[in-house]
Amino acid sequence: MIYGANGYTGRLIAAEAAHRGLKPILAGRNRDALDELAAPLKLTRRVFELNDANEIDRNLEGVRILLNCAGPFSRTCEPLLAACLRRHVHYLDITGEIDVFAHCHRLHKQARHAGIVIAPGTGFDVVPTDCLAAMLKQRLDDASHLVLAFEASGGPSPGTARTSVEGMAKGGRARIDGELVEVPLAWKSREFTRQDGSHRMAMTIPWGDVYTAFVSTGIANIETYMAVPAKTIARMRWLLALAPLQRYLQDKAGRTAGPDRQRRENSACEIWAEARNANGKQVAASLRTPNGYELTVSASLGIVEHLLASTPPGGYYTPSMLMGADYVLDLPGVALLDSRTRTP
Repeated sequence: MIYGANGYTGRLIAAEAAHRGLKPILAGRNRDALDELAAPLKLTRRVFELNDANEIDRNLEGVRILLNCAGPFSRTCEPLLAACLRRHVHYLDITGEIDVFAHCHRLHKQARHAGIVIAPGTGFDVVPTDCLAAMLKQRLDDASHLVLAFEASGGPSPGTARTSVEGMAKGGRARIDGELVEVPLAWKSREFTRQDGSHRMAMTIPWGDVYTAFVSTGIANIETYMAVPAKTIARMRWLLALAPLQRYLQDKAGRTAGPDRQRRENSACEIWAEARNANGKQVAASLRTPNGYELTVSASLGIVEHLLASTPPGGYYTPSMLMGADYVLDLPGVALLDSRTRTP
């Protein structure tokens, strides 16, 4: 089942699933939108809200895997995941929200007992960064510090834009000495070098890897960065503290159309990762990926197909824990650009 199938990303996943010969049930709250989507794909649909546990349970009848594409996931994960535990249904979603990862992780024992996989973050948030972090951990087992960064182009969908504003309004997060710590938004800034040799400024943001990469690697200090214009960094430190601006940005985000097919095909992402140990030895790598939405489609459906074909033990998984550190390299359009080691 794809819940939130009529949203921007849900539609992309549903279309590709049908193209692959999968037969997901399309679900959500908007009957007309689901009917419009399901008919040409020759798929069935179920319409239900998330405010009635019994109704959710009824609609999960016969479902083996639920892929939640309805954000913000801070509102949809809890009722859907609770139902999955009751109904013994694998739970996946495409979140990048730190608090959602934490909520899912807290339910590890219940998932193990129920025999289901809980694997949030099966898309651009956080498959490529999580896999890259796990690759560096394999090369530097005693790493104590990890930096992850990305540059994405193509523009956000309405759901992504709303979730981003909501998340950044809460401030920044970092992993410091093993603890998840609140820090100011744009707490730090630094440069990263692109494949073409140009440089991009980036600022720290509350990206999901400050939670998930710690689970995947055990590295105690983690910072996550997003490439943005330098002038944006200066503004972000105070702008989102203003409540009227937050409301304006949330409203504007809801009217975002999301990138069309041509824009997705013509845009790409670059991802950087660096890890170092207490002695100063450093390992680094970078990736080039397709547009984040294209990667979300292929990564999520790859995980769905894996669960359809196998029965991993129940519990909470990050993408690299479930699929292996090299999983991202098997996805269409992904290339490892650089991999190096530096000793002090």
